[in-house]
Amino acid sequence: MSTTPNITSMHSSVFTFNEVDKTRLDLVGGKGANLGELSRIEGIHVPAGFCISTEAFKRVIVESSSIKDFLDRLSLLAVEDQRKIGELSSEIRKTIEAIAMPPDIIEEIAIQISRLGEKVAYAVRSSATAEDLPGASFAGQHDTYLNIIGKEAILRHIYKCWASLFTERAIIYRIQNGFDHRKVFLSVVVQKMVFPQVSGILFTADPVTSNRKVLSIDASFGLGEALVAGLVNADHYKVNNGKIIDRKISTKKLAIYALKDGGTKEHAIEPGLQNSQALTDEQVLQLERIGRHIEKHFGHPQDIEWCLSKGLLPGADDIFYIVQSRPITTLYPIPKINDPDNHVYISVGHQQMMTDPMKPLGLSFFQLTAGRPMYEAGGRLFVDVSGELVSPTRREILVNVLGKSDPLIKGALVSILERGDFIKPFPGEEEEQAPAKTGKAMPPPDYQALNDYDPSIVSDLIKRSQTSIEALAHNIQAKSGLDVIDFILEDIPRFRQKLSDPQSFGVIMTSMNASAWINEKMKEWLGEVNAADALSQSVSNNITSEMGLALLDVADKIRPFPEVIDYLQDLKADNFLDELAKINGGKEARNAIQSFLNKYGMRCAGEIDITRTRWSEKPATLVPIILGNIKNFEMGAANRKFEQGKREALKKEKELLNRLKQLPDGEQKVKDTKRMIELIRNFAGYREYPKYGIVSHYFIYKKALLKEANQLVLANVLHKKEDIYYLSIEELREVVRTNKLDYQVIIQRKEEYQTYEKLTPPRVMTSDGEVISVEYKRENLPGGSIVGLPVSSGVIEGRARIILNMEDAYLEDGDILVTSFTDPSWTPLFVSIKGLVTEVGGLMTHGAVIAREYGLPAVVGVENATRQIKDGQRIRVNGTAGYIELL
Repeated sequence: MSTTPNITSMHSSVFTFNEVDKTRLDLVGGKGANLGELSRIEGIHVPAGFCISTEAFKRVIVESSSIKDFLDRLSLLAVEDQRKIGELSSEIRKTIEAIAMPPDIIEEIAIQISRLGEKVAYAVRSSATAEDLPGASFAGQHDTYLNIIGKEAILRHIYKCWASLFTERAIIYRIQNGFDHRKVFLSVVVQKMVFPQVSGILFTADPVTSNRKVLSIDASFGLGEALVAGLVNADHYKVNNGKIIDRKISTKKLAIYALKDGGTKEHAIEPGLQNSQALTDEQVLQLERIGRHIEKHFGHPQDIEWCLSKGLLPGADDIFYIVQSRPITTLYPIPKINDPDNHVYISVGHQQMMTDPMKPLGLSFFQLTAGRPMYEAGGRLFVDVSGELVSPTRREILVNVLGKSDPLIKGALVSILERGDFIKPFPGEEEEQAPAKTGKAMPPPDYQALNDYDPSIVSDLIKRSQTSIEALAHNIQAKSGLDVIDFILEDIPRFRQKLSDPQSFGVIMTSMNASAWINEKMKEWLGEVNAADALSQSVSNNITSEMGLALLDVADKIRPFPEVIDYLQDLKADNFLDELAKINGGKEARNAIQSFLNKYGMRCAGEIDITRTRWSEKPATLVPIILGNIKNFEMGAANRKFEQGKREALKKEKELLNRLKQLPDGEQKVKDTKRMIELIRNFAGYREYPKYGIVSHYFIYKKALLKEANQLVLANVLHKKEDIYYLSIEELREVVRTNKLDYQVIIQRKEEYQTYEKLTPPRVMTSDGEVISVEYKRENLPGGSIVGLPVSSGVIEGRARIILNMEDAYLEDGDILVTSFTDPSWTPLFVSIKGLVTEVGGLMTHGAVIAREYGLPAVVGVENATRQIKDGQRIRVNGTAGYIELL
């Protein structure tokens, strides 16, 4: 069988399936290219057909002056302009259906119809160039017409397909996915109809769990349009390696069948057949083999449309016809490890409160800083924990330590272990060493560290870190060229060693374990839930919470100057600090902002990615927060807030100690509790400092690298300095060494990054691609509650503000922040809000720590919170029990 398309004339308007393949997407669109490719696979039956090319579409439609004008107008619209989109959509489609088709194109179509049969029924289907792609399926966006008979009817429906490129849904989909209306063209597929007894959809990876080893089949009687349109319940099968592992036989009351003279009609299925299997088990397994054969050809999981029909010759067996195959676009990529063993991957982003994709330079820096093997998939990093899970003793530590930061990760790991079929312990390990099935086994004693350090240790650790940052800034200044990169590559391991300082780790674990002790004992002795939350307010040495209060002080410096406030409210340029000095009070305002940036300017949202824009690089990011602070607070609010938190913590301490005195053995309980409270108050604030050290180092590295990038731009090696973000540090070193770069690498990685931005990373996944998900189980909650993890006590009602980007953060006093995740850069917003809800997070992640210190009720780890809760909706956040009510 030929493997290369035989295109006789590149100026032709019509091509048969055997003349095109996957390389001709530009000519026949996604559907046409895939059908051409399918028709070349040995043993796969594809109904014959042909494609009217995109060249014909351009000639007839795009080159029309009226359509060009429409496309110009469309390019100016956003998703919100739905009324204008609707009006333009209607005008364009009417215009298209009125344009005359050139005679030579009509003749080419007539020749193909004559070849395949003039009285034969056809399916006429749209096939856009931006369709059935790995990153965007466009499924259902363009029209398909079934059982079309006769040349005139086919020509009429070709126009309808062309016009469907401009339905409202197709236009909006392109805008949402960033496709230029002028660069998407439409081919039309004309294919002989199959009149099936049964049809359906086959996914070569489970679309629910993403498991690549499980194949999913939906099947129903008649044409597949009933199933695709959601008119019928289908039989459902899951198949793994030649075995049907799950089946659900549905009641099938309706089917769509073709009419003799064209068109289709719904038919009621006889009651006796409604609950019968649409496919036999052998047919299901035959479909599995066909699906795997197609998947192997394309090289990635496929979404396949199939029909089961009688063979054309008398006595012939039933035949499975494949009428479409497209890539499954919703699967998250699997980290690559080249061995056949089972692996379990944990998302680093969920641990670091940054689930956005990272650019290659950011990925390489974080891996070097972390100092342990990590695997990239979808622009995110994952750690393989299968080695820990096969060892019962190491597993016990892993599951419980991770549970402190994210209980949903712990739940997913416990779920895998309880299944017993994926991870098996080392041979010879004592089974009784394994953790209990509940996953509640305690980690070893060293993870319960409660060190009686002198409180001055925190100041010493901070001083050491600051000295390290100052030395790095000084030493890197004199470096250039390769020396800069070699210096950074030598410095990172030294810095990593400082990060793993046992004293630093001991201080953090001591405060965490003291909090855990307080919560456990106060609940046991006094029935008090989450008592440590109130005791954690306004602790000393918390660099992140101090940052939020410092921005209140900046607002105080600007507050007396109305001209500055007016100027900031109408801010246009990023270099506004240079212009401030010309306004009354502008010098004072500039000095205040600059002083803040000198200490915190290395921070930004997603700061673990070195490529992210820092506040010092774009100070305008802070302006909405400063203006919000001026509006929502009075002079001196920072000090009042801190002192109020201290008073409330002291009040809670006195209350607890007084109640404990009344208990049996009360004096000892008071003594032990007082010690734990001191540990929290002295050491909890330091939890935030190591990350401050990391991002401070990153910013110094970044400035040095951008200086070198400027030299590469001057040498015409790079188009712009930010291109280095799409290279790893090792690749950048090679570019600096050779002064050469294949720019296609940058272009390709920019496109990949845009694809990765649309993906949602899983917390836990396996090497089969299976995404392991668990839910919080909670009883006796109000009806309709949205459940999460309680991380900061209290109950608050207020207006939900869905904020995904800090620069959009215009908050009113009393608002509740609802967002995907928060890292330290979000802390300045915490002074303005009354409660917090995030999709990602755990008990000891940054948002939780700062919420407790500021006394904000908070619930984190709420799946799809930004979609379940609407902006402006009134909600009640219960940070003690861990749920949200929509009011």
